[in-house]
Amino acid sequence: MGILKSLRGPDVDAFAKKLANELSSRYPAAVEKSPQKRISVNRITRLLEETFAQAETFKNEHRLGWIKKAKLGNSFRWELKELGYSEEFIEVATEGLIVYVTRKSDAAADTAKPD
Repeated sequence: MGILKSLRGPDVDAFAKKLANELSSRYPAAVEKSPQKRISVNRITRLLEETFAQAETFKNEHRLGWIKKAKLGNSFRWELKELGYSEEFIEVATEGLIVYVTRKSDAAADTAKPD
């Protein structure tokens, strides 16, 4: 039963929801869709990078395998969709999240380098 529970990953779903809600609190979907309330690309980039850094930390702390990484990406995507973001924003945000959680961490890269 423990193996099946680890594959389901309820902690991954909860974390993805938390990430999306934190992003939404700092950059609401209504602002993203409103032509009058545009914020700078640099600010959006910083917000997304902060979100992705949290996901990378979560990945390193919980040693996510490829199934849980995929689950994290899908849960994040669906939560952004429920929050009302545009498809374009959802694609960019989800792709960035996947890139961050699938790349090797700096510590792992340093140990892999020959001296």
